[in-house]
Amino acid sequence: MGDKGSESVVVHFRHTAAAETRRERNMRTRSCGLLFLMFVVVCVIPSLGQQRGQYTPGQYGLNAGLGIQPDPGFTFANLSLNYSADSLRNSEGNKIPITGTFSIWATENIFMYASTPKILGASFVSMASLNFADGTLAANITPALGLNGGGEGFADTWVQPVNLAWHLKRFDTWVGYAFVAPTGKFSPLALNNVGSGYWGNNFATGTTFYVTKDKGTSLNLATNWEFHGQKRDINITPGQAFTDEFGLGQIIPLKKDLSRLAQVGVVGFDQWQVSANQGLTAAFPYYSVHAIGAQGNIVLPAKDFAVFFKYYDEYLAKATTQGRTIVFGFSWTLRDPKAKPKQ
Repeated sequence: MGDKGSESVVVHFRHTAAAETRRERNMRTRSCGLLFLMFVVVCVIPSLGQQRGQYTPGQYGLNAGLGIQPDPGFTFANLSLNYSADSLRNSEGNKIPITGTFSIWATENIFMYASTPKILGASFVSMASLNFADGTLAANITPALGLNGGGEGFADTWVQPVNLAWHLKRFDTWVGYAFVAPTGKFSPLALNNVGSGYWGNNFATGTTFYVTKDKGTSLNLATNWEFHGQKRDINITPGQAFTDEFGLGQIIPLKKDLSRLAQVGVVGFDQWQVSANQGLTAAFPYYSVHAIGAQGNIVLPAKDFAVFFKYYDEYLAKATTQGRTIVFGFSWTLRDPKAKPKQ
């Protein structure tokens, strides 16, 4: 879950002496450009930008209420996520004239335990995600000035120790708390970071509403509000961020006995920075990003096994990168033999 912008930089030179040479001006221009791109690289790998939150959208899609509410027992899920962008947007949403590409592959290994209902009729669920990331950035400010960066390895760790999940007649819903431990490699201004360099706290919810009595059609909404600590060894504290993920899905039986199901639908997300940065980036504008896409799942209910694929295209971004996200993976539950499966 891992794992998770950049700003336009307007460089204004005040000419204090008419004798300033062309070489000095070029050196100053290149220095500012280099610092900007170093900041971009440091900040975007692997958390999709310092100006974006640690929470990476694309986690839930068509299963907002069930994503953290499997049948009682132990669940393992593997989620691979690719984010790629070739456009950097300013605070007005306009493209900044810097060419280049940014790409990150992240793999989330999610371990989850769900109890039988015991607390206020809710299941108690705990989960943790061990994440690996591989990111690259290549950018050019001018034809003569470019910079490459990248890093790979063990990234930040997502731990969601406390969740309460209710399975109701027409709703599946949950609330929970998570924190992000900065276990990924991070050093200020390094070009090979794979961690954000700071602790995060997250308050999350997820709900699936079944439009039809047979639960074939569903509406989904997941939310995440995150609070950030100060980056290690540098005076930067990213602002709070809020994310929602939504989806409208339909289940299609692939076998008459319902032993194999397909689920398809429309998904999307929105993410906003909702409070100002502190420290060196305090003057940076708030970022936001919005995406729409599609999801397809194959589900084997009796075996508690599912595979999924999601695609998101960012149609609007401000003060961050604008790109696309691909997510795919599987989940499998070793069900508690004493528990009854959900209906």
